[in-house]
Amino acid sequence: MYEFAVTPAVTQIRRRGVTITEVEPGGLGAELELEPGDRVVKVNGRVVRDYLDFRFHTGGETELTLDVLKRGGEEWEVEVERGEGEDFGLQFENIAPRQCANECLFCFCKGNPPDARPALFFRDEDVRLSFLYGNYTTLSSITEDELARVVEQRLTPQYVSVHATDLKVRAYLLGVDERRADISEKLRRMMDAGIEIHAQVVLCPGINDGEVLRKTVEDLAAEFPRVRSVAIVPLGLTRYNTDERLTPVTPGWCRQIIQEVGALQKGLKKRLGTNFAFLGDEVYLRAGVDVPGRGHYGDYPQIEDGVGMVRSFREEFGRLLKKVERKGVRDAARVHGTVLTGKLFAPVLEELVGRLNETAGTRLRVLAVENRYFGEEIVVAGLMTGQCVEAVKDELDGEFVVIPRTAHKSDEPVMLDGTRLDELEQKLGLPVRALDLEGFGRMVCGG
Repeated sequence: MYEFAVTPAVTQIRRRGVTITEVEPGGLGAELELEPGDRVVKVNGRVVRDYLDFRFHTGGETELTLDVLKRGGEEWEVEVERGEGEDFGLQFENIAPRQCANECLFCFCKGNPPDARPALFFRDEDVRLSFLYGNYTTLSSITEDELARVVEQRLTPQYVSVHATDLKVRAYLLGVDERRADISEKLRRMMDAGIEIHAQVVLCPGINDGEVLRKTVEDLAAEFPRVRSVAIVPLGLTRYNTDERLTPVTPGWCRQIIQEVGALQKGLKKRLGTNFAFLGDEVYLRAGVDVPGRGHYGDYPQIEDGVGMVRSFREEFGRLLKKVERKGVRDAARVHGTVLTGKLFAPVLEELVGRLNETAGTRLRVLAVENRYFGEEIVVAGLMTGQCVEAVKDELDGEFVVIPRTAHKSDEPVMLDGTRLDELEQKLGLPVRALDLEGFGRMVCGG
């Protein structure tokens, strides 16, 4: 199995090939005497730039020639014969992402504290990560080589930050000239090649809402099903965003957006069989409006962008409650702790955890945490930091603290402000458990 991780904060000097980091014992790579530290430079004479190239050039081939630069400096030419579908058993180095060349008006990196970790200031703009992880790209500076690669290697779907189809507005938002802002031909080439597009609009009050938003949605909907969906998410402003051109999101504005997009969705549903344009959960929560039902979101095409996440969470939590009703909770009295979340999601979680306490006899308290790191306008749980948690130390109940799994790095227990979870435990004097809903369910039910 090929595996790799992304290290967005590291800018690497480009070397030939891709480095092997692990070789599975007994696998094909081990039989070929490949070792960690070796670099695969070419496959059948074709240059290998990264893991994706290796996968593409070796896919479906049973006879291969690998040009390998051994870690000791020797250059090998390795002839390979493998069974159909046989795996090499190799893992490869991290992808070094391509950096964004835009100066987006609303870029969240501009809202970081000046002393934040360097990693938080790295802005990636990489079609490979769009394919692999759903990271959004603007395509404003994609090269011909990158575009050709998307088409040749069928890196589909692609997630594209459109923001506005009005060219003047898009150029203004991205901080580039109109020539660079125009990605119509790039999108056309991708779509003509069968690359599926999911679009995003970061909605900035007074700039790309209203008639501009209506035009954007209708223009993109005209390309359905090649453009499969549009996520409309609100601007996020921290206390460090001082650009006077940006207007904070308000509950009233959110209610207006729900009304306007709702009218568009009715027509889209009738024409396309799908709502197509989906509002981020934050819009509903800020407006004080219930999120739509399960049928609204279809197959949740933009859930990673916070679209339908609350509805999905409610459904999964409902299944957890049914499990608890069937099996009960062993030693429920010991499940006594504080569950921390952001101010926006707290009312939803408080209701669900309250039902769990009533059903199972657990003693869990939900506590909304103000974001002292980025500012009170940032109300989502995933941007919680160590200092935010420390500020509520005196309000914690029970024998442990639960924080969202997304509140620390995926590959290291470090929160956004650099606080390590073991350090946080020492400061709180309580165990800290970073959990997603699945982990929360295991904690409650055991196993």
